[in-house]
Amino acid sequence: MLTTFDDRAYVAGALRAGAVGYLLKNLPAAELAHAVRLARAGVAQLDAGVLAGLAEAPAAAPAELTGREREALRMVSSGATNREIAARLYVSEGTVKNHVSRILDRLGLRDRTQAALYARDHGLL
Repeated sequence: MLTTFDDRAYVAGALRAGAVGYLLKNLPAAELAHAVRLARAGVAQLDAGVLAGLAEAPAAAPAELTGREREALRMVSSGATNREIAARLYVSEGTVKNHVSRILDRLGLRDRTQAALYARDHGLL
């Protein structure tokens, strides 16, 4: 994967998805070409800064979700809107927004897409 994002979540996601490596676009052209050739040959390529960041900041175990938060996460993962989730759970949209915010916070995720991927990857669907 060639990207501008030096972010642990992106690195982990790319590697889980089958990326052979993770390189940042700020590489000099000759180094990038060499890295692509190595990756094509099956040699994993990780940007030194990205690798150091992974080593320095081990992932903390995610906090446990409540039953209601798990229900909301399943619905988020199926593409349901806050309004649809609220109707199914018989709560207000504001309550759903609070659930989603707590889910993202507890799991250390940025958005609903990452939450859906997390749910899929951790067998919560």
